[in-house]
Parts: sequence; structure tokens; C-alpha cells
Amino acid sequence: MLKNLEYLKSGNEKQRRAFKVINQLNMMEDLKIYSPILCGTIPLSIDTASSDLDIIMEVHDFSGFGDKINFLYGPFPQFKLKRKIIRSKLIVKANFIYDNFEFELFGQAQPVTQQYAYLHMVIEKYLLDTNPSWRCEIIALKERGFKTEQAFCHMLELTGDPYEALINYGLRKQII
Repeated sequence: MLKNLEYLKSGNEKQRRAFKVINQLNMMEDLKIYSPILCGTIPLSIDTASSDLDIIMEVHDFSGFGDKINFLYGPFPQFKLKRKIIRSKLIVKANFIYDNFEFELFGQAQPVTQQYAYLHMVIEKYLLDTNPSWRCEIIALKERGFKTEQAFCHMLELTGDPYEALINYGLRKQII
């Protein structure tokens, strides 16, 4: 379900709009060499008004990727492209606005199915499928300022770095 965007067409209103704008931009086709996957809260229906569209990709040629992203999305409002190190790995990140959606494009030299954003989403989907009543509580926590991973860790009573704690939980429970 999560690798193919077709599920968005029959989703809630925001998911249907997300499907439309991603297709208007021809994003998945234009970036297909990077194996793009939409991650985050919108696919899981736990988004808030400020949620963005997070698209993760496997990138090895950071310079070429940056050039392509700049060419495709540079003209859009609030476009920013930056490189940084996260967990000892170089990443390239781009942000921009299109049709009232904030996009965050994230490139890392790692298969998308091994990136934290994807693994978190798989774990979170499992938890929401297992505990449907959590959806409203997670959204309420997010509206109070919790990041998504923090909200799930709060529900699971996990401590420490929420990004690592959620991964460790998924590994222990054999979700990922």
C-alpha cells in the first residue's frame, strides 16, 4: 500500500488533494530513478493542518540530484535546497510550496525501505492498524506540539530519542 500512491485516490480529502498535486507535478515519474516514496503523516491519516508531503529518495549523486531538484522545483515559492549530516550520513533536502502543500524532498545514499522515515511509517501503520483508537490521540498530541515519533513513543511509554526508540521497538516486535 505505502509504495504505490493509488491508495490516496480513495482516501480522505487531503490525501486525494495530495495525489492530485503530486501527479500535477509528475513528481514520481520525474524522480523515479531515486525510488521516491511518500512518507509521513498524510499517508497514515494522522496529519494536522501544518503537515507537509515528505518524499524520501535513494540518492548517490548528490550534486546531480541537487541540480535536478533545483531545475524541477526551484521556481516554486519558498524553495530551499540544503545539504546536512543526519546520523553521520549526508542528506540533501529540498522544501517548497505548491498548491497549498509544503513539500519536503529528502535524498540519502540508502535504499528508501531502509531509511528511518519509511521504517517509522511502517511501524506507525502497524500500531494504528492494531490500535485504531490511537489515531485521534496521536493527532491530539501532534496538535499540542508533539512530533509524530514523540507522540507514538508517548503512547508506547518509550523513553529516550524517539527516532531511535521507535526503530528499536519495531525491531524488538519484529514489525520491521
